[in-house]
Amino acid sequence: MNHIINFKIAFKVISRNLIILGIGLLPSIGVAIWFSEDIMPFLLTAMIAFSLGGLLFIFIKKDKSEQLIQKKDTYFTVTLSWLLLTFIGSLPYIFSGSIPSFIDAYFESVSGFSTTGASILTDVEILPRSILFWRSFTHWIGGIGIIVLVIIIMPSLKIGGYHLFSLESSLQEKIKPRIRAVGMRLLMIYVGLTAAEVILLLFGNMSLFESLCHSFGTIATGGFGVKNSSIIEYSPYIQYVIMIFMFLAGTNFLVHYYIMKREFKKVRSNEELKFYIIVVLVIGFILTALLFLKMDKPFETAFRDSFFQIISIITCTGFASADYLLWPVAGWMIIFFAMFLGGCTGSTAGGIKMARHLLLLKNIRNMFRQVISPHAVLPIRLNNNIVSPHTNGTILTFITVYIITFFIGTTCLALMDLDLATSASSVATCMAGIGPGIGTVGPVSNYAHLPGFAKLLLSFLMIIGRLEIFTVIVLFSPAFWKK
Repeated sequence: MNHIINFKIAFKVISRNLIILGIGLLPSIGVAIWFSEDIMPFLLTAMIAFSLGGLLFIFIKKDKSEQLIQKKDTYFTVTLSWLLLTFIGSLPYIFSGSIPSFIDAYFESVSGFSTTGASILTDVEILPRSILFWRSFTHWIGGIGIIVLVIIIMPSLKIGGYHLFSLESSLQEKIKPRIRAVGMRLLMIYVGLTAAEVILLLFGNMSLFESLCHSFGTIATGGFGVKNSSIIEYSPYIQYVIMIFMFLAGTNFLVHYYIMKREFKKVRSNEELKFYIIVVLVIGFILTALLFLKMDKPFETAFRDSFFQIISIITCTGFASADYLLWPVAGWMIIFFAMFLGGCTGSTAGGIKMARHLLLLKNIRNMFRQVISPHAVLPIRLNNNIVSPHTNGTILTFITVYIITFFIGTTCLALMDLDLATSASSVATCMAGIGPGIGTVGPVSNYAHLPGFAKLLLSFLMIIGRLEIFTVIVLFSPAFWKK
């Protein structure tokens, strides 16, 4: 069939996503009942999601033909799904009156599903607990969506060189015939990490409600909390628990997959994991020394604050255990540049990702070697796989486009009379899915004061950042819409 987009395939996927979203609203109804709060915002939203999903299902059910989904179909379907789900996800905020402005509600919804954690709310503690639960649960739903997207969908399309980031070259061939089985194992890991964190937080005298909300935000590397001060008021024990699980959530879920299968050799051979650990340790100890020597903090406090903040930023979680804008300038400048790092591929973390940075460093190393030995053949390898020139070029192009998008976004915000620190960090943190930035959007501030257009622009940047830029930008290419 000669077509640009197979809308029946797209609607089939979207209808299922809408039904899943409707089911995802049910726990919030349970929380509302438990705390004697209004269930109508969630009930109405669930009805809308089920109705739209049902209508699309009826529309495509008439077509009995089996058709393979093409690349264009996938780009279109993934992007449209995220736009539609984030729109419906904003409705509980509007229906409840918690966020009456559509732009603000949509910003909060996009921030939730994209696991960014940027917020326009100035006082989260006055909100109904059911709304706070939904806000954190959107992280958890978006997080598992990212895992499936990055491990199963993107590698098959070879978007941004994702097929390279497997722990073994044959992994995608194994996944294709067993998508459901692999997907279930990934879901088990995701649920298992969430449950483990909930239990450990309960041991720290955190309530079940707060434990659930913080675990949703941690495992999805989201960052929405239930207190205005994020994690600052909680005990060192709770901060250490969240710190550890942020690090685990920023690790490639295929690493967890192979640990579960006891295939430790494949874990040890993962170069990205080693690079991730080294980067966290090096920056963490630099910040620890800075706080210990320059701010006279006790060593344990300096260590905990430094590692919590840098793990939170690198994994793009966005929780804060201290206001890093009160640190020496060198400290928060390190935090700003860490916003461009990102966690591991195949994790819920955003950003450029460790593997791409590692490949960039290998390219730089080879460039110097080539200067010394012009005729030497110097292949670039990752996880014992030779990186093809095409894949290498794709990855370097991604980094370039990412940086260009950052500069364009920063310029747009600066033209709205926002200061440079706020403009640059807002774009950097929203593209990477982090949340807090510097300037007027620091860890104890929010995005409420930004102009409406700025919020819409940042919402768009959150989506393209989570969908790896190319997935969305390709839709704006004239060539995409040609048969």
